[in-house]
Amino acid sequence: MGRRFPFPIPYGWYHVAYPDEVGPGDVRSVHWFGRDLVVWRDGDGVVHTQDAICPHLGAHLGVGGKVDRGCIRCPFHGWRFGGDGACVEIPYSERLNRRARLGTHPTVERNGFVMAWYHPGGAEPRWAVPTVAEHADPDYTDYQVSAHTIGTVIQEMAENAVDPAHFRYVHGTDQVAEVEEYRTEGHTSTMLSRQTYVTPRGVIEGRIDAYSFGPGFSLTRFSGIIDALLVATSTPVDDETTTVRFHFTVRRPASTLSEAFVAEIDRQLAQDIPIWEHKAYLPVPALADTDGPVMRFRHWFSQFYEAGAPAPEGAG
Repeated sequence: MGRRFPFPIPYGWYHVAYPDEVGPGDVRSVHWFGRDLVVWRDGDGVVHTQDAICPHLGAHLGVGGKVDRGCIRCPFHGWRFGGDGACVEIPYSERLNRRARLGTHPTVERNGFVMAWYHPGGAEPRWAVPTVAEHADPDYTDYQVSAHTIGTVIQEMAENAVDPAHFRYVHGTDQVAEVEEYRTEGHTSTMLSRQTYVTPRGVIEGRIDAYSFGPGFSLTRFSGIIDALLVATSTPVDDETTTVRFHFTVRRPASTLSEAFVAEIDRQLAQDIPIWEHKAYLPVPALADTDGPVMRFRHWFSQFYEAGAPAPEGAG
């Protein structure tokens, strides 16, 4: 069988670790973007994300590699590489091999995540990771986290956000959010919607407002029954597999109602997984006139593929 999706891995900022997983001097081995990587922290506390295979003779820097004087040292022959990927020492030679460089991914710590920039051609970051106000707000709880590794790609999962009809048939919801506005600008997309909740106290008006910043990072703010924020990070494992992590924070004091709300959103994600893992990508879907802005979404998302990747048909 061939590949299910005609897409390469999109470029953008991706969640590669949590800060407390990479202590001072630690070298953490991970596999993202279809490649082995190391995430390590130097003596000044700066985190780096680099390709794990040493360009000398192919040793894996995540298996026995050490942080040494602000660099990562290969366990095989002791070569040291700086945070920019350049070789800075060959301990048994007075000359450096300038061609020996580690693939390096710009990295920031923000909002409780270690985020690395991926671009297949090595281009520099084209936008910044936004700051999440709620993360530093003492009126909001610490993140409640759930994670799933799913046999699909980010575009397929993100398309659900502009497909309101599926909520009734996959998730069994009686009320579907009314989309007020969907707009895109550069690397960002915004969808503003109204939601009514039927409760024992009557109908409560609320909102679900979603903001995406490239393919790997999105914020969804809920209001009405509770004030909550969902920070979703999606990271490609390879070109057919994605790890998605939900980080919920709610306005204090947390309650059994907020716990039930968070559990319901995670339950709905689990219900989507069998659909995602078995559906086929249709370049020209036979849409109903009342479907959401699927083709507008696809047109926006196509910018994150390098030239030569297939663009969606019929988008504008």
